[in-house]
Amino acid sequence: LYTIKFEGQRKRKVMDTVLIGMKQRYQKFLDNAVPYTVPRWLFVCGLIFYFVYRIIILEGWYISCYALAIFHLNLFIAFLSPKIDPSFEMAESLEEDGPSLPTSNNEEFRPFIRRLPEFKFWEQTVISTLVAIFTTFFECFNVPVFWPILVMYFFMLFFLTMKRQIKHMIKYRYLPFTHGKTKYKDVSDSKKSVEMDAMAPTLAPEELPPLDESNLIPM
Repeated sequence: LYTIKFEGQRKRKVMDTVLIGMKQRYQKFLDNAVPYTVPRWLFVCGLIFYFVYRIIILEGWYISCYALAIFHLNLFIAFLSPKIDPSFEMAESLEEDGPSLPTSNNEEFRPFIRRLPEFKFWEQTVISTLVAIFTTFFECFNVPVFWPILVMYFFMLFFLTMKRQIKHMIKYRYLPFTHGKTKYKDVSDSKKSVEMDAMAPTLAPEELPPLDESNLIPM
C-alpha cells in the first residue's frame, strides 16, 4: 500500500510540473505577443475568415457560427464600456459630497479604462474562434436550423445593443478611445519670443556694411 501511495504522489508531482511548465510557456508567449497589436488582429481576422469559409463550404454548423457571433458581440461591448459605470459614480458622488466638477485645466489626466482590456479582448476572441473551428469537425454540433432567422436576429440584436451603447456614451460624455493627454502651448514662451524679436536691433539700409566684391562667385 505504501508503494502504491508513493507512486500516486510521484505521478501527481510529475503532472503538476508538466502543467506548470505549459502555463509558463503560454504566459511567455502572451507576454511576447503584447507589442504586436496589428499582427495579432490580422491573425484573428484570418481565423474568422477560415471559420466562415468552412461554414460556407460545409453548409452547416450555423449554431456554432451564431454562438460565436453573439460571444464576440459581448466581448466588443465590454471593450467599449468603461470599467466603472459613470452612472454609479454619479450616484455615489450625489450621496456623499455632490457631483464633483473640474475646477481648473491642470487637473490630473484620467485615461479611458476599459471593462475588457484590448489584449484580453484579443485573447478571448482567438480562443473562442479556435473552439468554434474545432466544433466544425464533429457532426454532433451540426444542429439543423433555418439560418436566415439567426442572421436576422443577430443583426437586430447588434443594432439594439450598439444603439444603447452609443446613447450611454452621449449621456455621460465619454469616448472609448484615448490618444493621450492633451498638450497645450505655453503662452509665456510665445510672449518671450515676441519680445525678443521686438528687442532685436534693426539696421537702416545706409547703415549696412559695404559689400566685398572679392568674395562673390562668378556665374
